[in-house]
Amino acid sequence: MPAPYNSKTTGSELVQELADQIKGKVILTSGVTPGGLGAQFVELIATAQPALLILTGRNTSKPQQTADAIAKAHPDVKTRILKLDLGSLAVVREAAAELNSWDDVPVIDVLVNNAAIMATDFALSPDGFESQFATNHLGHFLFTNLIINKVLAAKEPRIVSVSSDGHRLSPVRFDDNDFHGGENYNRWQAYGQSKTANMLFALSLAEKLGEKRGLVTVSLHPGVIGGTNLGTHIDWTNTGPDSLQYVERFLGNKEGWSTFQWKTHDEGVATHVFASFDQSLQGEMMFFEKFPCFS
Repeated sequence: MPAPYNSKTTGSELVQELADQIKGKVILTSGVTPGGLGAQFVELIATAQPALLILTGRNTSKPQQTADAIAKAHPDVKTRILKLDLGSLAVVREAAAELNSWDDVPVIDVLVNNAAIMATDFALSPDGFESQFATNHLGHFLFTNLIINKVLAAKEPRIVSVSSDGHRLSPVRFDDNDFHGGENYNRWQAYGQSKTANMLFALSLAEKLGEKRGLVTVSLHPGVIGGTNLGTHIDWTNTGPDSLQYVERFLGNKEGWSTFQWKTHDEGVATHVFASFDQSLQGEMMFFEKFPCFS
């Protein structure tokens, strides 16, 4: 982030500064389960009077909880729930078809592809893809392409992909993205390739639709955030072959010998807010990190 923003800048501060850019906009955010960064993001930007917040989730109960919290704090802000299971391409198609049928929502000003899973046990999606790659990349890729006309109908269309500095853990394994059917599966490298794919998708969108259609695409790393739903299943004290630190050291990354500098939720979503609304981001694909991630 350019000055005066830094690693301690909060989303709350940025929402106040960028309120005029948020007001009146239609924003769709995936992955808004209470306790996660997506929920924190939409609850913060609700203070700036967006026209509509579209909240998605694998089932409707979790985004409804977030919608209820917004309604209680900001009763004038409209919300709408969309069931979107990113791990199933059939369900993604159904969700996109439903959204495209909403004639009262002709445009989506900002699409925030936020939902993710991280370092899960090996599993295949219903379509036969490794589950992290399916959920974190393929689902968002398909959904975005199916609703792109509503995004491009906006005056200043923008798509934000929440990636991670975990992209350094693996490139996209184009010839073996399911780790040979799970035989040589590493949960962190699987996460890494999905986050690399998020960045490459943002870059491809910029190349195809940036100059031609005025689309701004941004990918970001929010920082290392404690207490979110994304990592509750992970034993962060583990240093064995299946641990993040082990993979970092194996790859020669300095982070394998460092300790995490944890961020608060409010600090983490500052990058979401900046990437979604700051007007200095124009004309190219960018990747923003919530520095410093490690100390």
